[in-house]
Amino acid sequence: MIEMKGNMVLKLKRFGSFMFILILAIFVYLYIVSQMQSEKQSVSLPNGLNPIVKEGANQLIRQSAKKGITVVITDGFRSMADQDQLYKKGRTSGGTIVTKAKGGESFHNYGLAVDFALKTPSAKVIWDRNYDGNQNGKPDWDEVVAIAKSLGFQWGGDWAQFKDYPHLQMDFGLTLAELQNGKRPPKSYENTK
Repeated sequence: MIEMKGNMVLKLKRFGSFMFILILAIFVYLYIVSQMQSEKQSVSLPNGLNPIVKEGANQLIRQSAKKGITVVITDGFRSMADQDQLYKKGRTSGGTIVTKAKGGESFHNYGLAVDFALKTPSAKVIWDRNYDGNQNGKPDWDEVVAIAKSLGFQWGGDWAQFKDYPHLQMDFGLTLAELQNGKRPPKSYENTK
């Protein structure tokens, strides 16, 4: 009988120790989650193009002009609301589908993407990928894309699905999930070295 009481007391002590460790682990987990949430909330969303992306777009325009190609940046930073409006095109509003990305799902929403077009001598803005306005036997579009890539942009025309030929972005090695969770790229070239 005494031995049974001793075993019961020992089991209760073990159970109590287990419960203490479990409760402690839950508190630690909740603390870590709350810290991650506060970090996520404290990182503000951008309200314009990242300065590196902006400078890259300006260099693209200058370098293309040296080859006799006039590049127009047709879109840059987009707010989440603007992205949602664009997403509705061809779905719940008129027109054709132009994006697969809702608000928060585009690099435009984080100031890391631009869209471009070409401008003809008559000031017409075109998206003709075969146009050879500088008469050098190469499509101007391909020349602009090559310059963009040399400046560090990725091109939407290289995507396996839903090719987005006017789209250029710099992701700085960050995924959309990381951007959505509050990670941000550097804002200057000095921070990338």
